[in-house]
Parts: sequence; structure tokens; C-alpha cells
Amino acid sequence: MSQMIAYCGLICNDCPGYIATQANDWPALEKLAERARIEFNSPNATAESSLCDGCISASARKCAYCAECGIRACAVSKGVVNCGLCPDYGCEKITGFLNMVPQAKATLDSIHASL
Repeated sequence: MSQMIAYCGLICNDCPGYIATQANDWPALEKLAERARIEFNSPNATAESSLCDGCISASARKCAYCAECGIRACAVSKGVVNCGLCPDYGCEKITGFLNMVPQAKATLDSIHASL
């Protein structure tokens, strides 16, 4: 299977939510929800809110965070497949995130360099 690169440069195929959703693994989805409730102060997190078919998929199933992601919303509004293909790549919206996630930065930098 080819990699599904999210708008922000994360690899959806590597995400525990995506993996559990594709495997229909409800115990794993509940563990993700439990983690979100504890570590991310999301008291309303459920297994259902952890379902995700990937950031760029046409499916409506996006984990709670991805469904509300400002980076995703921006990329969708600009009609780009990911931020590496955006003419404004390196903008303030993506830079803060990429400072925290160097592997996503490397992915997007590689895509952007290929333009």
C-alpha cells in the first residue's frame, strides 16, 4: 500500500487511529480514546471519535483532532494535496507544527524541493 501523506506531512498509514480503524480494532480505538482523555485532557474522547480513514481521504471519518485541524482546513481551502505543494509553504500556520514534528518537516521539505 502506498503512503497516505496528511496535509501536515504526517504519514496516515503509521497513525494508530488509522491502523485501528482499518483493522476494525475497537479495543485499540478505546485505548486511544483513553489516552486522549488522560494525556490530552479530552474528557469526551471515545472510540468513535478515534475513528479515522486518513486526513486526505474522502471519508467523513476523521479522528476528532484531525477533523478540527487548522492546517488541514487551510490546505483544503487552498486545494493542495499537502502543505509541501502549497506556494506559501513555510507559512506561520505550518511552521509551529513542523518544529514539534521533524519527521513531518522532512517529508514536506522533500515534496517541496521536488517542485
